[in-house]
Amino acid sequence: MRASQLFFPTLREVPAEAELPSHRLLLRAGFIRKLAAGVYSYLPLGYKVLKKIEAIAREETNAAGGQEILMPSLQPVELWQETGRWDVDVLFKLEDRSGRWHGLGMTHEEVVTDIVRRDVRSYKELPLNLYQIQTKFRDEPRPRGGVIRAREFIMLDSYSFDRDDEGLDLSYRKMRRAFSRAFARLGVDFIIVEAESGAIGGKDNQEYMVLAGSGEDMVLRCDQCGYAANAERCEIADRGYEPSDEPGEPLDVADTPGMKTIEQVTGFLKTPPKKLVKTLIYEADGKPIAALVRGDRDLNEAKMSRMLDMDKLEMASPEMIVKLTGAEVGFSGPVGLKNVRIVADYEIRAMANFVTGANKTDAHYLNVNLDRDFRVDGWADIRVASDGDPCPKCAGVMRATRGIEVGHIFKIETKYSKAMDATLLDEDGREKHFIMGCYGLGVSRMLAAVPEANHDKDGMIWPMSVAPFEAVVLLLNPDDEAQLGAAVRVYEELQERGVDVLLDERDERSGVKFKDADLLGIPVQIVVGRLASEGKVEVRLRRDKQGRELVLDEAAREIVSIIETEKRRLLEAADRVS
Repeated sequence: MRASQLFFPTLREVPAEAELPSHRLLLRAGFIRKLAAGVYSYLPLGYKVLKKIEAIAREETNAAGGQEILMPSLQPVELWQETGRWDVDVLFKLEDRSGRWHGLGMTHEEVVTDIVRRDVRSYKELPLNLYQIQTKFRDEPRPRGGVIRAREFIMLDSYSFDRDDEGLDLSYRKMRRAFSRAFARLGVDFIIVEAESGAIGGKDNQEYMVLAGSGEDMVLRCDQCGYAANAERCEIADRGYEPSDEPGEPLDVADTPGMKTIEQVTGFLKTPPKKLVKTLIYEADGKPIAALVRGDRDLNEAKMSRMLDMDKLEMASPEMIVKLTGAEVGFSGPVGLKNVRIVADYEIRAMANFVTGANKTDAHYLNVNLDRDFRVDGWADIRVASDGDPCPKCAGVMRATRGIEVGHIFKIETKYSKAMDATLLDEDGREKHFIMGCYGLGVSRMLAAVPEANHDKDGMIWPMSVAPFEAVVLLLNPDDEAQLGAAVRVYEELQERGVDVLLDERDERSGVKFKDADLLGIPVQIVVGRLASEGKVEVRLRRDKQGRELVLDEAAREIVSIIETEKRRLLEAADRVS
């Protein structure tokens, strides 16, 4: 491809809303253009990268036994009603001219289960893994990061069907390996972490996180054993929370007019948030329950739900809170709280002389202490984990880093097959529900995640496997016959050898060409300048910009060797994670 014919409208200024480096760079380099909030067009360079990402994901999924299909985005309401997911708040819904409701697929568990329940009858047809690469839709309340969190996106979603748990375990391991190999080939530093299952459901699931300082997810890793989890899922050991030896001060009450939030109360009382205990009142199976966490911590509702062994936990209504505490929302506390089960986070054990709501509007208790002033009915790990927490698997400490979720794999077991009555006949002639797994890889999200983790002040740094071009020939002076002849020769010889190469022969200053080459992040740069008169060119890698001279007669062969070495390095990385 010649740069003079390539559509890549670069920008010198980018919208202020583009906060993440990858978002800014993809816009500046002409890879994407925004159509609406969370909706993007992929221009030629961006689309080329997408197709290369798809190809790697497809190859690895095929190698794991996947069979590619294509399912509709437009899905009838009846399927979603079967599984009870029609009311999911991020599902796009539309009504046709006949008054029938449909959803735009954010995922395809219902559709693929419907396919299998219609056409698979016997255990002899299993295991089965069906997947697709397709556009998805989510009514994201806060799209951000360009294509990192979009309302329309491209994903590989794969679904396994087995007869028993042993079969599911094997299918899960195969897809875990397939995704690990794919991400290694995509040239990103990633980790696999425990995670919450969200709207998909299922008990066992893991996320793939690309490590990036600007990532939207907090990830915690043990500094000793390697245990890792999303902050929303991460367990916290019941260790190091010994009762305080601080002498108990007399219980007191303070007027706190209109002070309902942690910031308001701590600012008014001039006390740090870690000296305050939040009392959060929920309704669980129609019964009230109070959860206590430190003022600077967040309650983890998923952990709370698991502790109570229930699927849904709801905040108590303001009316219920007034009835239980006698106070408005924002002034609840454990002291004197009656007919309410109190569950506290382990961390509360180590606190003394803390602040709580006084169960009286516009008032808070000071110097509250356990046992003396109130009792706890149950202790549990119910808060969101943070840096420095004790590891639940060993004596280590959890350390926080940031990441971008790019893949998620689930053991969903019979969640959908039972809801949709999808059954097979086992070898004993009995009917049983399919045991399912679900595996998602964010194709369009990887378009942003790769440069988010691989860029510098000058632009993107694409790995050889998915770069928009493997090499770029920079012709510095098109009017110089020696340079023009050398550039065209290298370009054509590389094309003959199967290299995906760009020739920048535009009538632009050499500085513009260098800046654009760095911005686009093409891995190999071949500079054809004054050395051409000596029968030489300069070649350098984008990642380190270290150049070396090559004799023109040997240039194509040497450049192919460099490209093959880079590709081999990525394949070897994939073999290591297998």
